[in-house]
Amino acid sequence: MSLPRTPSFRLDGRHALVTGASSGIGLACAVALAGAGAQVTLAARSKDKLDDLARQMAAEGMTAAVLPLNVADIAATESAIAREGPFDILVNSAGLARHGPALDTTEADFDAVSDLNLKGAYFLTRAVAAGLIAAKRPGSLINISSQMAHVGGIDRAVYCATKHAVDGFTKAMAVEWGRQGIRVNTICPTFIRTALTKSTFANPERRAWIEDKIKLGRVGEVEDLMGAVVFLASDAASLVTGTALMVDGGWTAE
Repeated sequence: MSLPRTPSFRLDGRHALVTGASSGIGLACAVALAGAGAQVTLAARSKDKLDDLARQMAAEGMTAAVLPLNVADIAATESAIAREGPFDILVNSAGLARHGPALDTTEADFDAVSDLNLKGAYFLTRAVAAGLIAAKRPGSLINISSQMAHVGGIDRAVYCATKHAVDGFTKAMAVEWGRQGIRVNTICPTFIRTALTKSTFANPERRAWIEDKIKLGRVGEVEDLMGAVVFLASDAASLVTGTALMVDGGWTAE
């Protein structure tokens, strides 16, 4: 009898695009993919931060290129993807949150969050898929969503709306492109300790609410997402598409 072998988690020879790569979750995902052997293109608005990250990664033997990019600028994004691609892997970690009571939501805040989290994510994912389809190549497209794509949250009506929508279009795209070998999934983190969540954790009431909801009893760290993104990008997840990988410490289990 021939024993089964675990599919490889290695990403050698694959080209990955990571948006929102200049900090936090995006940075961790970029390092994780490069550490698994991928050639990573780092994308974000801040070229200086990207250059610094690329230098640090190169010093540790990782391959990274820099692509200044504002995902909310659809035309510029599509042009950059067509020029730099095709990309075998996409990790879209670019995102925006403007939290506040629903009754205080302004149209400007709604549009800003929606333009990046939903519209930008949609057209970015579509652009990377178009490049793969034209090249007749399979791929793994990963949108960083949120546990808030599956529940509601205090002062998060607009953010929740965009993340629910991201999980929705991810499922539809997975159905549409499955026959081309293109897998589309989301990763849904709980509250992760980054510069963007510092003010939330500084609020004792919010921190208590968060820690009560997370069944493992601790907030998330960026390292908690690194294995998840390598898994979804790799052949180990070759039958995984149209799903949301919850990295939420059990928040949504009840």
